[in-house]
Amino acid sequence: MSTLDRAPTIRDVAERAGVSKSLVSLALRGDPGVSEARRTAVERAADELGYRPNRIARALGERRTGTVGVLLNDLRNPWFVDLLAGLTATLDTVGLSPVLVDSATTRRVGGSPVDMLLQQRVDGIVVVGTTEDGPALLRAAETTPLVLAGTYEPEDLGADVVVNDDAAGARLATAHLVALGHTRIAHLVGPGRVGALRAEGYRAEMTEHGLEPVVLPGGMTEESGYAAARRLLTGDDRPTAVVAYNDLAAIGALSAADDLTLRVPEDVSIVGYDNTYLAGIRHLSLTTVDNGTFAIGVQAARWLGERVGGDTRAARLHRVPVSLVTRRTTSAPA
Repeated sequence: MSTLDRAPTIRDVAERAGVSKSLVSLALRGDPGVSEARRTAVERAADELGYRPNRIARALGERRTGTVGVLLNDLRNPWFVDLLAGLTATLDTVGLSPVLVDSATTRRVGGSPVDMLLQQRVDGIVVVGTTEDGPALLRAAETTPLVLAGTYEPEDLGADVVVNDDAAGARLATAHLVALGHTRIAHLVGPGRVGALRAEGYRAEMTEHGLEPVVLPGGMTEESGYAAARRLLTGDDRPTAVVAYNDLAAIGALSAADDLTLRVPEDVSIVGYDNTYLAGIRHLSLTTVDNGTFAIGVQAARWLGERVGGDTRAARLHRVPVSLVTRRTTSAPA
Protein backbone atom coordinates (compact mmCIF):
# COMPACT_ATOMS: atom_id res chain seq x y z
CA MET A 1 0.00 0.00 0.00
CA SER A 2 1.40 3.38 -0.99
CA THR A 3 2.20 5.86 1.78
CA LEU A 4 1.90 8.77 -0.66
CA ASP A 5 -1.15 11.04 -0.88
CA ARG A 6 -0.96 10.88 -4.69
CA ALA A 7 -0.36 8.29 -7.39
CA PRO A 8 3.27 7.08 -7.17
CA THR A 9 5.60 7.89 -10.04
CA ILE A 10 8.67 6.23 -11.47
CA ARG A 11 10.75 8.80 -9.53
CA ASP A 12 9.21 7.57 -6.26
CA VAL A 13 10.09 3.99 -7.12
CA ALA A 14 13.65 4.98 -7.99
CA GLU A 15 14.08 6.81 -4.68
CA ARG A 16 12.62 3.93 -2.68
CA ALA A 17 14.83 1.36 -4.43
CA GLY A 18 17.93 3.60 -4.40
CA VAL A 19 18.47 3.44 -8.16
CA SER A 20 18.10 5.71 -11.17
CA LYS A 21 14.80 6.28 -13.01
CA SER A 22 16.23 4.74 -16.17
CA LEU A 23 17.17 1.57 -14.29
CA VAL A 24 13.61 1.33 -12.92
CA SER A 25 12.27 1.38 -16.48
CA LEU A 26 14.75 -1.29 -17.58
CA ALA A 27 13.99 -3.51 -14.58
CA LEU A 28 10.22 -3.31 -14.96
CA ARG A 29 10.32 -4.35 -18.61
CA GLY A 30 12.62 -7.31 -17.91
CA ASP A 31 15.82 -6.03 -19.49
CA PRO A 32 18.48 -8.78 -19.20
CA GLY A 33 21.16 -6.20 -18.36
CA VAL A 34 19.64 -5.54 -14.93
CA SER A 35 21.02 -7.70 -12.12
CA GLU A 36 18.65 -9.94 -10.20
CA ALA A 37 19.32 -8.02 -6.97
CA ARG A 38 18.40 -4.65 -8.49
CA ARG A 39 15.40 -6.11 -10.32
CA THR A 40 14.14 -7.50 -7.00
CA ALA A 41 14.69 -4.16 -5.24
CA VAL A 42 12.77 -2.29 -7.94
CA GLU A 43 9.87 -4.76 -7.96
CA ARG A 44 9.66 -4.63 -4.15
CA ALA A 45 9.62 -0.82 -4.16
CA ALA A 46 6.95 -0.75 -6.87
CA ASP A 47 4.79 -3.19 -4.90
CA GLU A 48 5.19 -1.25 -1.66
CA LEU A 49 4.21 2.02 -3.35
CA GLY A 50 1.46 0.48 -5.47
CA TYR A 51 3.14 1.77 -8.63
CA ARG A 52 1.74 0.65 -11.98
CA PRO A 53 3.47 1.64 -15.25
CA ASN A 54 1.52 3.80 -17.68
CA ARG A 55 1.46 1.25 -20.47
CA ILE A 56 -0.24 3.50 -22.99
CA ALA A 57 2.40 6.20 -22.61
CA ARG A 58 5.15 3.62 -22.77
CA ALA A 59 3.73 2.07 -25.92
CA LEU A 60 3.51 5.44 -27.66
CA GLY A 61 7.08 6.28 -26.70
CA GLU A 62 8.49 2.91 -27.71
CA ARG A 63 6.19 2.20 -30.66
CA ARG A 64 4.92 -0.85 -28.83
CA THR A 65 1.43 -1.92 -27.82
CA GLY A 66 2.34 -3.37 -24.43
CA THR A 67 0.50 -6.58 -25.34
CA VAL A 68 1.63 -10.12 -26.13
CA GLY A 69 -0.34 -12.87 -27.83
CA VAL A 70 -0.94 -16.15 -26.03
CA LEU A 71 -1.73 -18.86 -28.59
CA LEU A 72 -3.60 -21.79 -27.01
CA ASN A 73 -4.40 -24.99 -28.86
CA ASP A 74 -7.70 -25.62 -27.05
CA LEU A 75 -9.08 -23.70 -24.07
CA ARG A 76 -10.92 -26.81 -22.86
CA ASN A 77 -7.66 -28.46 -21.79
CA PRO A 78 -7.27 -27.88 -18.00
CA TRP A 79 -3.48 -28.10 -18.34
CA PHE A 80 -3.50 -24.48 -19.48
CA VAL A 81 -4.94 -23.14 -16.20
CA ASP A 82 -1.81 -23.20 -14.02
CA LEU A 83 0.46 -22.23 -16.90
CA LEU A 84 -1.67 -19.17 -17.66
CA ALA A 85 -1.63 -18.22 -13.98
CA GLY A 86 2.18 -18.15 -13.94
CA LEU A 87 2.35 -16.51 -17.36
CA THR A 88 -0.10 -13.65 -16.77
CA ALA A 89 1.18 -12.81 -13.28
CA THR A 90 4.75 -12.52 -14.55
CA LEU A 91 3.83 -10.61 -17.71
CA ASP A 92 2.22 -7.99 -15.47
CA THR A 93 5.51 -7.44 -13.62
CA VAL A 94 7.28 -6.63 -16.90
CA GLY A 95 4.54 -4.28 -18.09
CA LEU A 96 2.90 -6.56 -20.64
CA SER A 97 -0.74 -7.62 -21.02
CA PRO A 98 -1.81 -10.94 -22.57
CA VAL A 99 -4.21 -11.33 -25.50
CA LEU A 100 -5.52 -14.92 -25.52
CA VAL A 101 -6.48 -16.72 -28.74
CA ASP A 102 -7.93 -20.24 -28.87
CA SER A 103 -6.40 -21.46 -32.12
CA ALA A 104 -8.70 -24.48 -32.48
CA THR A 105 -11.82 -22.32 -32.31
CA THR A 106 -10.38 -19.64 -34.60
CA ARG A 107 -9.50 -22.21 -37.26
CA ARG A 108 -12.97 -23.74 -37.05
CA VAL A 109 -14.53 -20.42 -38.05
CA GLY A 110 -12.08 -20.00 -40.90
CA GLY A 111 -9.61 -17.57 -39.35
CA SER A 112 -5.86 -17.61 -38.79
CA PRO A 113 -5.02 -17.29 -35.08
CA VAL A 114 -1.47 -16.10 -35.76
CA ASP A 115 -2.61 -13.48 -38.28
CA MET A 116 -5.24 -12.33 -35.80
CA LEU A 117 -2.54 -11.66 -33.20
CA LEU A 118 -0.27 -9.91 -35.68
CA GLN A 119 -3.15 -7.65 -36.73
CA GLN A 120 -3.41 -6.65 -33.06
CA ARG A 121 0.26 -5.58 -33.33
CA VAL A 122 1.28 -7.65 -30.32
CA ASP A 123 4.86 -7.19 -29.15
CA GLY A 124 5.46 -10.94 -28.92
CA ILE A 125 3.76 -14.33 -28.88
CA VAL A 126 3.81 -17.22 -26.41
CA VAL A 127 2.86 -20.52 -28.02
CA VAL A 128 1.27 -22.72 -25.34
CA GLY A 129 1.18 -26.44 -26.11
CA THR A 130 1.13 -28.32 -29.39
CA THR A 131 -0.23 -26.29 -32.29
CA GLU A 132 -1.14 -26.81 -35.94
CA ASP A 133 -0.08 -23.26 -36.84
CA GLY A 134 3.59 -24.02 -37.55
CA PRO A 135 3.92 -22.37 -40.99
CA ALA A 136 2.23 -19.16 -39.82
CA LEU A 137 4.45 -19.04 -36.74
CA LEU A 138 7.58 -19.44 -38.88
CA ARG A 139 6.52 -16.38 -40.86
CA ALA A 140 5.66 -14.44 -37.68
CA ALA A 141 9.08 -15.22 -36.17
CA GLU A 142 10.73 -13.05 -38.84
CA THR A 143 9.29 -9.91 -37.22
CA THR A 144 7.93 -10.87 -33.79
CA PRO A 145 9.60 -12.37 -30.67
CA LEU A 146 8.23 -15.84 -29.84
CA VAL A 147 8.58 -18.25 -26.92
CA LEU A 148 7.34 -21.86 -26.85
CA ALA A 149 5.79 -22.98 -23.55
CA GLY A 150 5.11 -26.66 -22.93
CA THR A 151 6.02 -27.62 -26.49
CA TYR A 152 9.03 -27.98 -28.79
CA GLU A 153 7.13 -27.29 -31.99
CA PRO A 154 7.64 -25.94 -34.52
CA GLU A 155 11.19 -27.17 -33.93
CA ASP A 156 12.82 -25.01 -36.62
CA LEU A 157 11.38 -21.79 -35.16
CA GLY A 158 14.64 -20.87 -33.42
CA ALA A 159 12.71 -19.62 -30.37
CA ASP A 160 13.22 -20.00 -26.63
CA VAL A 161 11.62 -23.20 -25.31
CA VAL A 162 10.29 -23.76 -21.77
CA VAL A 163 9.08 -27.29 -21.01
CA ASN A 164 9.04 -29.93 -18.31
CA ASP A 165 11.27 -33.03 -18.47
CA ASP A 166 8.77 -35.22 -20.33
CA ALA A 167 10.94 -38.33 -20.59
CA ALA A 168 11.80 -38.19 -16.88
CA GLY A 169 8.15 -37.73 -15.97
CA ALA A 170 7.06 -40.80 -17.90
CA ARG A 171 9.85 -42.80 -16.31
CA LEU A 172 8.66 -41.70 -12.87
CA ALA A 173 5.12 -42.87 -13.61
CA THR A 174 6.28 -46.20 -15.01
CA ALA A 175 8.79 -46.82 -12.19
CA HIS A 176 6.01 -46.20 -9.65
CA LEU A 177 3.89 -48.95 -11.22
CA VAL A 178 6.83 -51.35 -11.48
CA ALA A 179 7.60 -50.78 -7.79
CA LEU A 180 4.01 -51.70 -6.96
CA GLY A 181 4.52 -55.06 -8.71
CA HIS A 182 2.96 -54.46 -12.13
CA THR A 183 4.58 -56.20 -15.10
CA ARG A 184 1.92 -55.64 -17.80
CA ILE A 185 1.97 -51.85 -18.13
CA ALA A 186 0.62 -50.09 -21.23
CA HIS A 187 1.14 -46.53 -22.44
CA LEU A 188 -1.37 -44.32 -24.26
CA VAL A 189 0.83 -42.22 -26.56
CA GLY A 190 0.05 -38.56 -27.23
CA PRO A 191 0.88 -36.28 -30.18
CA GLY A 192 4.00 -34.40 -31.23
CA ARG A 193 7.47 -34.26 -29.77
CA VAL A 194 6.09 -34.16 -26.21
CA GLY A 195 4.20 -37.39 -26.84
CA ALA A 196 7.30 -38.99 -28.35
CA LEU A 197 9.44 -38.00 -25.35
CA ARG A 198 6.94 -39.40 -22.86
CA ALA A 199 6.75 -42.64 -24.85
CA GLU A 200 10.56 -42.73 -24.92
CA GLY A 201 10.71 -42.40 -21.12
CA TYR A 202 8.10 -45.13 -20.66
CA ARG A 203 9.94 -47.52 -23.01
CA ALA A 204 13.30 -46.85 -21.35
CA GLU A 205 11.92 -47.67 -17.89
CA MET A 206 10.15 -50.81 -19.10
CA THR A 207 13.29 -52.02 -20.90
CA GLU A 208 15.43 -51.36 -17.82
CA HIS A 209 13.24 -53.76 -15.84
CA GLY A 210 13.10 -56.38 -18.58
CA LEU A 211 9.43 -55.71 -19.36
CA GLU A 212 7.75 -55.60 -22.76
CA PRO A 213 6.43 -52.14 -23.74
CA VAL A 214 2.83 -51.96 -24.96
CA VAL A 215 1.92 -48.68 -26.68
CA LEU A 216 -1.29 -47.49 -28.27
CA PRO A 217 -2.20 -44.06 -29.66
CA GLY A 218 -4.27 -42.43 -26.93
CA GLY A 219 -4.52 -38.82 -28.02
CA MET A 220 -4.88 -35.93 -25.60
CA THR A 221 -8.63 -35.81 -24.95
CA GLU A 222 -10.98 -37.73 -22.69
CA GLU A 223 -12.74 -39.21 -25.73
CA SER A 224 -9.55 -40.50 -27.37
CA GLY A 225 -8.27 -41.83 -24.05
CA TYR A 226 -11.54 -43.68 -23.52
CA ALA A 227 -11.45 -45.31 -26.95
CA ALA A 228 -7.80 -46.39 -26.61
CA ALA A 229 -8.22 -47.72 -23.07
CA ARG A 230 -11.33 -49.67 -24.03
CA ARG A 231 -9.38 -51.43 -26.79
CA LEU A 232 -6.58 -52.23 -24.36
CA LEU A 233 -8.81 -53.46 -21.55
CA THR A 234 -10.89 -55.75 -23.77
CA GLY A 235 -7.94 -57.27 -25.59
CA ASP A 236 -5.96 -60.43 -24.89
CA ASP A 237 -3.48 -60.31 -21.99
CA ARG A 238 -5.13 -57.21 -20.53
CA PRO A 239 -2.64 -54.83 -18.85
CA THR A 240 -2.89 -54.31 -15.10
CA ALA A 241 -1.72 -50.71 -15.36
CA VAL A 242 -1.91 -47.81 -17.82
CA VAL A 243 0.25 -44.70 -18.15
CA ALA A 244 -1.74 -42.07 -20.07
CA TYR A 245 -0.35 -39.15 -22.08
CA ASN A 246 -2.17 -36.61 -19.91
CA ASP A 247 -4.85 -36.31 -17.24
CA LEU A 248 -7.68 -36.01 -19.75
CA ALA A 249 -6.72 -39.25 -21.49
CA ALA A 250 -6.36 -40.87 -18.05
CA ILE A 251 -9.88 -39.77 -17.10
CA GLY A 252 -11.09 -41.35 -20.34
CA ALA A 253 -9.32 -44.57 -19.26
CA LEU A 254 -11.06 -44.39 -15.87
CA SER A 255 -14.42 -44.20 -17.65
CA ALA A 256 -13.53 -47.13 -19.90
CA ALA A 257 -12.60 -49.26 -16.89
CA ASP A 258 -15.85 -48.32 -15.17
CA ASP A 259 -17.93 -49.23 -18.22
CA LEU A 260 -16.17 -52.61 -18.34
CA THR A 261 -16.87 -53.14 -14.60
CA LEU A 262 -13.15 -53.15 -13.83
CA ARG A 263 -12.17 -51.82 -10.43
CA VAL A 264 -9.58 -49.04 -10.17
CA PRO A 265 -6.99 -49.64 -8.81
CA GLU A 266 -7.67 -53.30 -7.87
CA ASP A 267 -8.10 -54.54 -11.46
CA VAL A 268 -6.23 -51.79 -13.30
CA SER A 269 -4.06 -48.92 -12.05
CA ILE A 270 -4.09 -45.68 -14.03
CA VAL A 271 -1.59 -42.78 -14.04
CA GLY A 272 -2.11 -39.41 -15.69
CA TYR A 273 0.26 -36.57 -16.55
CA ASP A 274 0.12 -32.80 -15.82
CA ASN A 275 -1.44 -32.83 -12.31
CA THR A 276 -4.31 -30.61 -13.42
CA TYR A 277 -6.97 -29.51 -10.96
CA LEU A 278 -9.15 -32.38 -12.26
CA ALA A 279 -6.68 -34.95 -10.91
CA GLY A 280 -7.17 -33.64 -7.38
CA ILE A 281 -10.96 -33.91 -7.39
CA ARG A 282 -11.74 -36.39 -4.62
CA HIS A 283 -14.01 -38.59 -6.70
CA LEU A 284 -11.20 -39.02 -9.27
CA SER A 285 -8.11 -38.82 -7.00
CA LEU A 286 -5.83 -39.53 -9.95
CA THR A 287 -2.18 -40.46 -9.53
CA THR A 288 -0.32 -38.20 -11.96
CA VAL A 289 2.95 -36.49 -12.84
CA ASP A 290 3.28 -32.88 -11.72
CA ASN A 291 5.12 -31.11 -14.53
CA GLY A 292 5.64 -27.71 -12.89
CA THR A 293 3.14 -25.98 -15.17
CA PHE A 294 3.02 -22.73 -13.18
CA ALA A 295 6.82 -22.48 -13.29
CA ILE A 296 6.75 -23.01 -17.08
CA GLY A 297 4.43 -20.02 -17.40
CA VAL A 298 6.64 -17.86 -15.20
CA GLN A 299 9.82 -18.63 -17.15
CA ALA A 300 8.12 -18.20 -20.53
CA ALA A 301 6.88 -14.74 -19.52
CA ARG A 302 10.32 -13.70 -18.26
CA TRP A 303 12.03 -14.76 -21.46
CA LEU A 304 9.41 -13.14 -23.67
CA GLY A 305 9.80 -9.91 -21.70
CA GLU A 306 13.52 -10.03 -22.39
CA ARG A 307 12.99 -10.67 -26.10
CA VAL A 308 10.48 -7.84 -26.39
CA GLY A 309 13.04 -5.63 -24.65
CA GLY A 310 15.58 -6.34 -27.39
CA ASP A 311 17.45 -9.45 -26.19
CA THR A 312 19.06 -11.10 -29.24
CA ARG A 313 21.05 -13.92 -27.65
CA ALA A 314 20.83 -17.48 -29.05
CA ALA A 315 17.67 -19.51 -28.42
CA ARG A 316 17.50 -21.10 -24.96
CA LEU A 317 15.97 -24.29 -23.54
CA HIS A 318 14.73 -24.56 -19.95
CA ARG A 319 13.36 -27.80 -18.46
CA VAL A 320 11.29 -27.62 -15.27
CA PRO A 321 11.75 -30.64 -12.96
CA VAL A 322 8.89 -33.10 -12.46
CA SER A 323 7.51 -35.07 -9.53
CA LEU A 324 4.96 -37.84 -8.97
CA VAL A 325 1.75 -37.18 -7.06
CA THR A 326 0.38 -40.49 -5.73
CA ARG A 327 -3.37 -40.73 -5.20
CA ARG A 328 -6.02 -43.46 -5.20
CA THR A 329 -5.86 -44.75 -8.79
CA THR A 330 -2.73 -46.86 -8.30
CA SER A 331 -2.00 -49.87 -6.08
CA ALA A 332 -0.39 -53.29 -6.29
CA PRO A 333 -2.07 -55.65 -8.78
CA ALA A 334 -4.81 -57.77 -7.24
